[in-house]
Parts: sequence; structure tokens; C-alpha cells
Amino acid sequence: MDLGLKGKRALVLSSSRGLGRAIAEAIAAEGADVMLTARTEEKLKAAADAINARGQGRASYLAGDLKTELETIHATAVERLGGPIDILVANTGGPPAGTALGVEADLYATHFEAMVLPVIKLSGLVIGGMRERGFGRILIVASSGVIQPIPNLVLSNTLRSSLVGWAKTVSSEVAADGVTVNMILPGRIETDRTGELDAANAKKQGKTPEEISTAARAAIPAGRYGRVQEFGDVACFLVSERASYVTGSLIRVDGGAIRSV
Repeated sequence: MDLGLKGKRALVLSSSRGLGRAIAEAIAAEGADVMLTARTEEKLKAAADAINARGQGRASYLAGDLKTELETIHATAVERLGGPIDILVANTGGPPAGTALGVEADLYATHFEAMVLPVIKLSGLVIGGMRERGFGRILIVASSGVIQPIPNLVLSNTLRSSLVGWAKTVSSEVAADGVTVNMILPGRIETDRTGELDAANAKKQGKTPEEISTAARAAIPAGRYGRVQEFGDVACFLVSERASYVTGSLIRVDGGAIRSV
């Protein structure tokens, strides 16, 4: 199936590793040119080099902090990709673990500025041009916690849920212009972040990380953690021309872990 991504220009946030990198690799494999961004230049260069070695779409990168350098990241992406952004993949790093009664209130504001505001601001920079051209894709990487809150992740559950309301609202405002806005919800995908969370839960519960991961796998109908490539493939479809009638949606990639319908 031709996904219609050849020659499209994509900006993928937090794409030096894990889910962001998997999405960038999948999009580039379909012929899109991608701009990678994160805070660690060495990891970004390695990711871009790997994409460029495979051919198809090309990758460039810029190390920067979304919280303080958002406009620079956008302007550099437009320059290096050779035109305005067609696809924005809004992936942001996860906040630290913590319980609802154990997290200081000030931390909510701190991480709101790092996880939520950059997504809204950057979408505002690209969405006007998308509407004018009659094509645009905004895909927000959130978490299954926006549907079924995850224990010990109150910051993520709360802040990512605020983007659910924003994305659904804006999706209805731009749908007639050929622009889709969706959220993709990873469950337990095998990444460094998953390992970090398993370690945090192990410490909290007085168990080993292996015990935590074994119990987590047992609770997933698929019986395993997901692979980053599987997640990237779903995201790639959602930003493609083929997904033109999918908007305002929450797409689960969780092996059936969320129990609600």
C-alpha cells in the first residue's frame, strides 16, 4: 500500500530514541523527509545517520529544548526540510513517577510548560499553512493513562489528559480543510522509558524490576510488551494520506491492556 508520504515534510519531537525515533524511521521509510529534535545531539546524529543509511526519505536534526527554543526548532525545520511542515508528531518526554498525594503541586505547572504548552504552541505555528495547502497531520503521542490512569504516574495521567480535550476541540475546527488531529496511546512498549518506570515501581513496591515486568506482561492479553517498530507503523499510517478520514481519535497501541471498550 502506498501511504502517500513521499516528499512530505515531517517534524518529529523527542525523536532521538524510543517511540519518537521509531515513528521517524517509519515515516522516512515511506519516503518522507524528517526533522529530528531532542536535547542530546549525539543520539540525534546516530538516529539521523541510521535513517539516511537506509535511503528513502532523508533525515536532519537539531538539538534543542522545546520549552525555551520552540520557535528556533520550527524555523530550522522549515529551512532544512525545504518548506513548511506537513506532518507534526508531538512526542514529549515523560515526567517523573509519583502518586497523587506524593507530588508537590508546583510540579504540575513545571511539567505543563514542558509537555503541554509546546505541543499547543508548535501546532499553532504549523496548522495555518496546513489548512492553506489542504493537507496536514498532527499526531500527539500520549499514553494509555489518559483512558485508564496508570498507578504511580499521576503527572503523566493528568497532563496528557489535558491534551485530549485540546486535540478533540481543534480537530473539529480544521477537519474540513484536510487537516487531521489524532492522539496515539502507547501501552507497554519496550523502550528505555519502560525500563525506567519498571525500576521506579520496583523501588516503590519493594520488588525487583524483573518481578514488575513479569507481572505487567501477565496483565496484557498479548502476553508481551510491544515493539517500537509496531508502534511506529501505526503512527505512520495515521499521518499518511490513507488516514484522511481518521481525526479526533484516540488510537490505542497496547496489546489489549486497556480493559474498557
